[in-house]
Amino acid sequence: MILTVTLNTALDLTYRVPALKPHASHRISEVTERAGGKGVNVARVLAALGHEVTVTGFTGGATGRIVQDRLTAAPGLVDALVPIAGPTRRTIALVDDQTGDTTQLNEPGPTITPAEWSAFQDAYEGLLAPASAVALCGSLPPGVPVGAYAGLIRLAKAAGVPVLLDTSGEPLRRGVAARPDLVKPNAEELAELTGSHEPLRGAQDARRRGAQAVVVSLGTDGLLAVTPEGRWRATPPARFHGNPTGAGDSAAAGLLSGLAEQLPWPERLSRAVALSAATVLAPAAGEFDRVAYEELAGRVAVTGEVSAA
Repeated sequence: MILTVTLNTALDLTYRVPALKPHASHRISEVTERAGGKGVNVARVLAALGHEVTVTGFTGGATGRIVQDRLTAAPGLVDALVPIAGPTRRTIALVDDQTGDTTQLNEPGPTITPAEWSAFQDAYEGLLAPASAVALCGSLPPGVPVGAYAGLIRLAKAAGVPVLLDTSGEPLRRGVAARPDLVKPNAEELAELTGSHEPLRGAQDARRRGAQAVVVSLGTDGLLAVTPEGRWRATPPARFHGNPTGAGDSAAAGLLSGLAEQLPWPERLSRAVALSAATVLAPAAGEFDRVAYEELAGRVAVTGEVSAA
């Protein structure tokens, strides 16, 4: 079982309009509603790849109940969300059908009380025992300590469970110091962490700070991986236009599934890039175009070198 943690879960709404124009009224052509948040998106992709996945984090209010309903309706996902008093947030993606561009609106998360945070940590420790890997994903809602991910990483490592961390800012800085097995920042998040705008140098610096392996998302240019086994670049065969929401989460799912299956790094990276591109081509966040994924998986270019033993 793979465990995904989404402390700031959401109800993702995708609105499609023929053309998005500022200061104008719009007639929405299509609405898609999904359980969301980075870790939930990761979980959905993992389940589609055939993995057993347990989803934990927080859920509250009427929106939270809708999120749970959507989760339990999805095959392969187990709902282990922890109830809170505050309402789960919503995110809205406005997709311009004319250009393919997406405008994202994210509500703030609910405030988590000390008692709710304590209850979550107890639940998390119990879920680690059967887990083969864990993903810690996304922002922290108000009230959760800024060092929360660092603490969750230490608990997972004490239980012998490998950890992927996908967050940003101060939670990333503190989390890296707890020595996660893998971190997956984008180039901007890595630059904020290390001060370097050169991805290779930044990834090497992140490893010195504690991360065992670093995979940097380079957007449409693919992924850069710096690991104890070597370093690689993985590049998609073309640039794809569509809704990029959730593409990074699909890449994280590809990396985590490869970790759980103990695949060589080039295969993990090829899967991650193909999933990311296939997600851009899908209509909603947290989904991927299966046909596109299977076609792209064999066309991702992976170059690099293995470290000397």
